[in-house]
Amino acid sequence: MPEQANYGSFRSPITTDFILSSTIGLDELKVDAHAIYYLENRPNENGRSVLVKQTLEGLCVDCTPAGYSVRSSVHEYGGGSYCLDGDRIYFQEASDQGIYRYEEGLAPIKITKLHNTRYADMVVDPITHNLLAVREDHRGQGEPINTLVCIDIESGEEKIIDDGHDFYASIVISSDGRQIAWLTWDQPDMPWDHTKLWIAKRDEHGRLESKTRVKLANRDSVFGPRFSPDDQLYFVSDQSGYWNLYRYERGGALPLCPMKAEFGRPQWIFGMSTYDFIDATTIAAAYCQEGIWHLMTIDTKTRATTSLSTPYPSMHYIRAIGHNILFIGASATTAQSVILYDVTSGEETIMRKSFDVMIDPGYLSSPESIAYETPDGLMAHAFYYPPHNQDYIGTPETLPPLLVLSHGGPTSATEQVLDFRIQYYTSRGFAVLHVNYGGSTGYGRGYRERLDGRWGVVDVDDCVAGALFLADQGKVDRDKMVIRGASAGGYTTLCALTFADVFAAGASYYGISDIEALIADTHKFEAHYMNRLIGPYPMMRDVYRKRSPIHYVDNLNCPVIFFQGLDDHVVPPSQAQKMVDALHQKAIPVAYLTFEGEGHGFRQADTIKKTLEAEYYFYSQILGFEPADDLLPIQIENFS
Repeated sequence: MPEQANYGSFRSPITTDFILSSTIGLDELKVDAHAIYYLENRPNENGRSVLVKQTLEGLCVDCTPAGYSVRSSVHEYGGGSYCLDGDRIYFQEASDQGIYRYEEGLAPIKITKLHNTRYADMVVDPITHNLLAVREDHRGQGEPINTLVCIDIESGEEKIIDDGHDFYASIVISSDGRQIAWLTWDQPDMPWDHTKLWIAKRDEHGRLESKTRVKLANRDSVFGPRFSPDDQLYFVSDQSGYWNLYRYERGGALPLCPMKAEFGRPQWIFGMSTYDFIDATTIAAAYCQEGIWHLMTIDTKTRATTSLSTPYPSMHYIRAIGHNILFIGASATTAQSVILYDVTSGEETIMRKSFDVMIDPGYLSSPESIAYETPDGLMAHAFYYPPHNQDYIGTPETLPPLLVLSHGGPTSATEQVLDFRIQYYTSRGFAVLHVNYGGSTGYGRGYRERLDGRWGVVDVDDCVAGALFLADQGKVDRDKMVIRGASAGGYTTLCALTFADVFAAGASYYGISDIEALIADTHKFEAHYMNRLIGPYPMMRDVYRKRSPIHYVDNLNCPVIFFQGLDDHVVPPSQAQKMVDALHQKAIPVAYLTFEGEGHGFRQADTIKKTLEAEYYFYSQILGFEPADDLLPIQIENFS
């Protein structure tokens, strides 16, 4: 029989040591004819990203030796950090952002010669056998300059292929090397606002003979161009209101399977893939409807589609090898894994798991997709995780506390995945609500644009409405609701605590407190992001100040804990420090934990452990329950 205990104080086997004991991150999946490759982000190796090669029989080998970490810093968020060339691999080293060549049995050799430059989306030119890449050049004053470059793999000499745009991405080359395509966009647009697709012909020496912009809608976002095995150009565009698949024909775009579904993702990073070619006439594609990802094949001649049944509502990096589909998938009960799907038999094989230790399902909470009305009379979406622990039930006539999670971006989304940071709380007796507020992706361009001009309003309203929706249904304790977010989600959290009197406490992970100050202190990629989210600056300076929690600390009357990496170049530490100082002066309970060597997003095992335990301890003190674990106390100023 389950034991009665106070919600929040259930003892759980999902400890921080359990979470970190065998946890890795999986990223940037690629394939060649004989093997699969991916990055393993290893918290227990100080957050190092290791390139791993795995045969279809399951044999794994590290391609990057100790002392190397594969990571690009273009746009600060990176991605597209390595490429394959037969027995050679080219990768970007995190420490100096140079490109290195690796061959099995040999030490990596640096091939780039320039200093203070970064690279992404590398591809090998089948004509010249040199590298083509996006280069972000930080050698001059002011903002870095982004271009497409050709890098001689022997001399390291770099030649500019194309310039004149603020941003470049997604270089793809036809199999014979005679066609090349890429994306550009210019400030103030972000890549999910408006991108341009270019295609060019090349001569036998690889020189551009012509360059043409693919004629699409005036204001669409293009994602993921690829050449098919028979050298036809395919891409994703949201000109219909949804990111759908198209083929380039007669200077325009032929839709393959028009759907109210998303075949694209917001291009925060390089190298993403939502589709690939099994052969010249068959595409394997993932698409998202109502926040859930699905898998299908598409006949490129008849445009007929075939749904493929998989238990993974989250899928990234779709790749094809033979008649198999590979992707990084996850579900509410399966940790992020490299999955091999046999199209012929429908059988699935887990090739690599991000988490090897088993946990009894009796300690796992299964999420429920919910939709609820917002103050605008529209519908918002979220995933609700009820508290669940097979060993405990809550004490009679009490309700669980609620932790509301606000994702980052804000142009991003949360998905149904086995996230042990969520299960850490639900197995201790918390309910969790992970909100896809207006502005999130996965629901079409219209839903994404709800946030235009209303960041700090719509996202906050949707988080608040979700919490009250659960409270009104009698599922959570209205007096014990807390909110947490990271980066842009940290901004939403601070706004919710400042401008709404609903939450008892909150946690901000490298969150934004002063969006006006961020304009002068942010990087090129996001330098004009606020134009759409808030409005033009300085014309709308008053709105920037009204939406910045730092100017309205008098309205904030509940405890807050802050976590900040001191090497963060996206949201500088000053953003947290200002709020901490203001709350301390106001005598509001506040805690502040900073971490040397951590940037925007925590990677090191010790940091992850400390933040998770400190946040839980903080809630236990503020909400008044005895923590289930023997935790190291943290200093909470103005609290006794």
